[in-house]
Amino acid sequence: MAAPVRVFAPASASNLGPGFDVLGLALNRPGDVVEAEPSDRPGVQIAEVTGDSGLLSTDPHQNVAGVAAASVLAHLAATGRAASDAGIRLRVHKRMPLASGLGSSAASSVAGAVAVNELFGRPLTRRELLPHALAGERVASGSTHADNAAPSLLGGFVLISDYDPLEVIDLPVPAALRVAVVHPHCRVETAKARALLRGQGFSIEQAVANLGHVGALVAALYRGDLALLGRSIEDRLVEPLRKALIPGYCQVKEAARHAGAIGCSISGSGPSLFAFADSDIGATRVAAAMRDAFREAAGLDADSYVGPVNLQGARPVE
Repeated sequence: MAAPVRVFAPASASNLGPGFDVLGLALNRPGDVVEAEPSDRPGVQIAEVTGDSGLLSTDPHQNVAGVAAASVLAHLAATGRAASDAGIRLRVHKRMPLASGLGSSAASSVAGAVAVNELFGRPLTRRELLPHALAGERVASGSTHADNAAPSLLGGFVLISDYDPLEVIDLPVPAALRVAVVHPHCRVETAKARALLRGQGFSIEQAVANLGHVGALVAALYRGDLALLGRSIEDRLVEPLRKALIPGYCQVKEAARHAGAIGCSISGSGPSLFAFADSDIGATRVAAAMRDAFREAAGLDADSYVGPVNLQGARPVE
């Protein structure tokens, strides 16, 4: 095995309006870092977790980075690319908020999977690592959804066209597209947000509207049509149910629109919201308006992240 490695995996925005569990994009920040090094003790151990205020377990069977790392290690051992008694020690550094709607568990899962792969000389491709990262996501939310893990791992704007078998399609990213993400200082647990949808009956009209918007969104990316992209950021299924979980949601979305956003919706389960703009200046203006609206409407401070879509995804760092 190689010398110890450090891997950064970025946050992500998912669903993106109509694309529940099938659309996502990578952000440049924030993100998580996982360090991996060889260990004399077989299997995966987690030496420490930092930045989590003591909320996350160091048990590798309960920590998503540990689960993803163990999945990769077991695969490498089963295929003869690692010794059956190989051991790895991890250090997980949380650098993004928990329960934020920004793919916190996905970033840790991805970083854990990539770190093990780097330690053994990259025997697996990025796409081959995705199922292992999803093993961590399954622990976090109780389901396997790739709309955060795939962009965090691969970078860019992705469409999950099928889950059985898993198929991820890279979508083009218009050069002018900028993303503003605002995270208010409150939490929405992914498992609870998903439970809110169980047993819900949706009309055929709602389903048809979302199907049309997903198709239009994909077409807009291929055409570089930001106006059409903005009109496609509309969700008739999930957003009407989840917006009640986000204090000040309606006011923040309206503030984004008035500031010039070309589209705005909930990122993942929330409480973060994302908005699209056509310039750095525009995205910065939109983010400021959204932060102000969270403070005025809900009394919440908020952090913002502004920039282009991250095309690189997870990567080793010094």
